[in-house]
Amino acid sequence: MARRPGRPRASGDPDGERDTRRDVLDAAAALFCTVGFTSTSTRAVADAAGVRQASIYHHFAGKDAILLELLLGTVRPSLELADALAAGTEPAAARLWTLVHADVGLLCAGPVNLGVLYMLPEVAGEQFAEFHALRSRLRARYSELASAADDGGDDRGELALGLVESVILRRRDTPDLDVAAVQDAVADGVLRLVGCTPAEIALARAVPVTLTV
Repeated sequence: MARRPGRPRASGDPDGERDTRRDVLDAAAALFCTVGFTSTSTRAVADAAGVRQASIYHHFAGKDAILLELLLGTVRPSLELADALAAGTEPAAARLWTLVHADVGLLCAGPVNLGVLYMLPEVAGEQFAEFHALRSRLRARYSELASAADDGGDDRGELALGLVESVILRRRDTPDLDVAAVQDAVADGVLRLVGCTPAEIALARAVPVTLTV
C-alpha cells in the first residue's frame, strides 16, 4: 500500500494534533492557491497533508473553515502589531513605516502567496465576516497613523493599505522577489503617499520603535 504524502509523525507525539492542523493548513494553502478553492476537495487536502480525511473534521468544520483560518493568518499579526504601535510615543511616520514594513514582510512570507486568496469570489461570503472585520480594523489603524503622520491631513489609510497589498500581485508575477528591498520601497512609498518629506522619511527609517504589549 502506497504511503500517504506528508510529514511522518511519531506515534504518541504530544504535538501530533498541532502538527496535523498545521499540515492541513499548509496543504490546503498550496492547493487553494494553485488548483483553486472550488476545485479542491477535503480528500485532496487530506492526501496532500498525509492525514485521514476524518482528521480534517476534527480540526475544521470544512473547507470554508480552513480558508477562513488561512485568511485570518494574513491579517492577525499585522493587526496585533498595529494595535501595539497605536500605543507608541514615537513619531507617527516612524510607526507607520514599521507597520508597513512588517505587513509587506508578512504578505511575502512563506512558500505560498496566500494574498491571492483575497481575490477568490467565495471570500465575499458571510462565512468570512471575521476576516473582513479584522481587515477593516487594520485599515482603520492605517488611517489613524496616516492621518497623524500627515498632521491631520486627508485620510489616506485606504490608499496606504492598497499599496501594501499590491505586493500580492507583484509576488505572483515575480517569484524571485527581493522581499527586503520591496519592504523598504513600499514603506518609503507609503510615507511619500501620506505627504512626508524625504527628511521625514529618513528619520522614520532611523527612529527605533518600541512596542507596548
